[in-house]
Amino acid sequence: MPAKDTAASSTPLSGADLWSSSLASHVPFLIARARALMVRRCNQALRPLGLNVRTFSLLWLTTEPVPATQRELSDFLDLDPSQVVALIDDLEAQGLVERRANPADRRARQTVATEKGRRLCGTAQAAVDRATEEVFAGLTKGEQAQLTSLLLGINRQKPSRA
Repeated sequence: MPAKDTAASSTPLSGADLWSSSLASHVPFLIARARALMVRRCNQALRPLGLNVRTFSLLWLTTEPVPATQRELSDFLDLDPSQVVALIDDLEAQGLVERRANPADRRARQTVATEKGRRLCGTAQAAVDRATEEVFAGLTKGEQAQLTSLLLGINRQKPSRA
């Protein structure tokens, strides 16, 4: 039996330029890949603050002037309500948010940032802004504004839930 050439097996098989593949210009792939890049970079920026993209997004929403119910947060973030409950539990345990009764509906709970949560959110926003600038470095300010506008247009649609 001939000896296996380990040097040859550790080199790339083809050297293919996958960016020239048909997948590379497929919109769902590009959106998914851009999302993964942005989430990864933002999570790196948020990790030292004890947050990730999901907890940061939720914390930010709790700083808004009109408190949202857990259902509204779940719908806006497109997360299962049980996931939102777990994220709120985590933020509440850290003293960053508190749950309050909804004056309009006693069955519903609103989540509001504490002062500690508001301060951390400001720091986290700056960290995410820096991470976003890094990801967007190859785009002009006009292209960044156009991308934001296009993404808002897509995300404001009411997709049907399967």
